[in-house]
Order: sequence, then structure tokens, then C-alpha cells
Amino acid sequence: MDKYNEYIKEQFNIDDKVLALVDEAEKALAERFAEIDDITAICQMKVLKAFQENHINATHFDWSTGYGYDDAGREAVERVYASVFGTEAALVRPNIVNGTHAIASTLLGMLRPGDELIEVTGKPYDTLQTVIGRDDGSAKKRGEGSLLGPSDFKGTIKDYGIVYKEVALGDDMDVDLDAISKAVTPKTKVVAMQRSTGYDWRPAISLESLKAVTELVHGIDPGIIVMLDNCYGEFVDAVEPTEFGVDVMAGSLIKNPGGGLALSGGYIVGRADLIEQISYRLTCPGIGAECGLTFGQNRNVMQGLFIAPGVVNAALKGAILAGTVYDRLGFEVVPAADAKRSDIIQAIKFLTAERTVAFCQAVQSASPIDSYVLPMPWDMPGYEDQVVMAAGAFVQGSSIELSADAPLREPYIAYFQGGLSYWHSRFGVIKSLDALHKKGLITI
Repeated sequence: MDKYNEYIKEQFNIDDKVLALVDEAEKALAERFAEIDDITAICQMKVLKAFQENHINATHFDWSTGYGYDDAGREAVERVYASVFGTEAALVRPNIVNGTHAIASTLLGMLRPGDELIEVTGKPYDTLQTVIGRDDGSAKKRGEGSLLGPSDFKGTIKDYGIVYKEVALGDDMDVDLDAISKAVTPKTKVVAMQRSTGYDWRPAISLESLKAVTELVHGIDPGIIVMLDNCYGEFVDAVEPTEFGVDVMAGSLIKNPGGGLALSGGYIVGRADLIEQISYRLTCPGIGAECGLTFGQNRNVMQGLFIAPGVVNAALKGAILAGTVYDRLGFEVVPAADAKRSDIIQAIKFLTAERTVAFCQAVQSASPIDSYVLPMPWDMPGYEDQVVMAAGAFVQGSSIELSADAPLREPYIAYFQGGLSYWHSRFGVIKSLDALHKKGLITI
């Protein structure tokens, strides 16, 4: 690493103390990184097998037009996704605008007036609050002093007369199986889980806990649908939650499974009957999955999926490195530096707005795109608080690329994720340390 350190010290003016800290942490992580490489190897072979079993060929990259009837490429993409995730069917569409859209389509496609939805991993991610339509007293300014809260949005889950309940995590920040068992009623139609940290101060929910909830709920009533928001969790482990009984699962293509190449879109995988119901929500009744132009994106989506295990490997190692160095500097981090991971996100508690904003700005400065831009907190659609976001990515908002973001609220937690290569994710960690050190905001 001597030549590398000399190069970035000269070219990027990195402090020697920063380089020494990162080198020391990286050496201590050699065994962890080797374990991740083993998981990645299995995931890569799983994806390869799905491509081969579904006889993917060059004709699947061709364009269709108009309605997209009989789009062989679209159908091939969805067969591959179903194979990778071990499900009966899949929807993989570029017109799913983000992960929240995929989750909302899934829930609203399955639920009917009078049904009960129970979220069992605590309060869900900020943007899902507007989908639920819950008004918990939070609101944000719009225009000259007016307030916009979740109840102002129409077409929400509450708008359709669906009962929403929430089960908090236990004191150990894990699922509370006893509370979940008590919350389920004869009206319960869907039990939903969010795997990722989101903007909470908790580890991602482990595969073991996701499996325990799935088995518990199906044991109470096999007819209850277990649904999972799988954002940031794909290919972190050799097993996907749908392989042990989760009925339907949704995520974003500009996160893990898109591999940094998908330009947009989302995926939904699960039981064939549920995917059919959801397709009628995504398009309209009678049309479902039969239509939908893919705009020539099948090649990007397939190639992105193929390289996704390696990209997730890089992001996961970068997150662990970030957690390790900031832990050594005395900051609280989640997950813990030595913990097993279930998503690619590393949360760091900075305690001050100044440190939090400086961290995100430093990550932006390590980006290939808009590295000269200084991100500032702003009123981002769907969020309760102002958000500062480092996102110097080739694909706008792609958080499988090196990125960091933080809602500007106490205790000022920043979330670091992504990196198309480990060396880039590693450099994001280095730049953040160097910037905070030179501004006198941390001591190395």
C-alpha cells in the first residue's frame, strides 16, 4: 500500500494520520473481508445459474415499442429475477420510479378496504409515511408557512379504509415475536417488514429474525401474507428471504440488484397470484404485466444484475471499514464494527449538524460526478426534516454508488453506503476522515 498511499497523499493532499488509521483498520478486517468474498462467490454463481437456466441470449436486449406486447426481453428479465430470488414470478420494470413506489404498489395491490396491515419492524422509512397516510403530528413547511403532513396526501393506505398497526422493536432493537403474535388478528391480511436500517438507529434486521417472523406468522395463519422491503439487503448473504418463506418482496434497481448500471426501476418478486394482483395496481386491471415498454433497458438491467454481487461486496467492505475507523475514533456506530451485516448501510452518530454536513460534503468531494458541488440540507420530497445528501453518482440517486445522506435532526446521524468498487468506497472513507480532521471536527 506504500505506493498507493504516496499517490493519494500527493494527488489528493491526504493527511498521513488518516492513511495510517485506515491501513491499520483494514489489516484488522482481513478475515471479515475473506468471509464476505465467500458469500459473494456463492451469490455470483446463483446469478450465473439463473441466466443459464433461462437461456438468456442477445435477442433479449432488443427494443420493443408502444405497448410492449410480447416483449421477450422484459419477460426474460423477470424470469431471471424469479430464479435468483427463488420465487414463482417477478415484476421488474423501469417505470417503477423508486423503492417506495415498488413497496407502495405491492401493499396497495394486495390490500382491500377493511384489511389490516401490520408493520412489525417499528416505524418504517420516512417516505413510506406518506404511503400509509398516518399523521403522527409530524409536518413540514410548504410555501409561506403552510404545513404539509402525511394526512394531506390522497390515495393512501388509510384513505382506502385499510387498518394500519405498528409493532415496535424490542429493547434489543430486534423483532419482538411475542408482541407480533399478540398484534395479529383475524383481519390481518399483510405483515410487513423493513430489512434495512433506513433512518433509524438500529442494525438491519437479520435473516434469522426475518425467518423467525415469517415462520411465526405463517404458523398463526398460513393465509397471512408476509411482505418484505428488501432495499439494501440483496446479495449481502448467500440466502434471500423469499427462499425461506417470505411471500412477496420489493426493492429498487438503483440500489443493490441494479449493480450501478440500471438507469431506473424497481422489482417485486413472490408468489404468482400476488404478483398478478400487484401488476393490476402497477398498470391497471385487465392489463397487468402484459404491457409495459422497457425502453431498451433490458441489457443494462441484466448486466447490472450480473455484476451486482461484486458491487455489493465492494459496498459492504466499505461500510465495514467506515464503521471500524469511526468506532476507533470514539463515535457510536450502527451496526457495531464487528457485527454481522444484513444491509450495506453504516450509520454514524455525529451529534452535531456541523460534523454531519461536513461528512456528507466530504463524501461528495470523493465522487466522480459533481465532485466540486457542495451539498446543503434541503426540503427533500417525502421527508419530515431537511436532508443533506452526497450523491455524486452516474445514475441520479443511485445509492449503490458511493453516497451518504442524513436527516438534519438530533442526534445527527449520517448514513454511508455504496461504492461500485471497494477502492472508491475506501476513498470515500478516507476523504471523510481527512476533511473532518482538517476542519478540527475530529482528532486522529
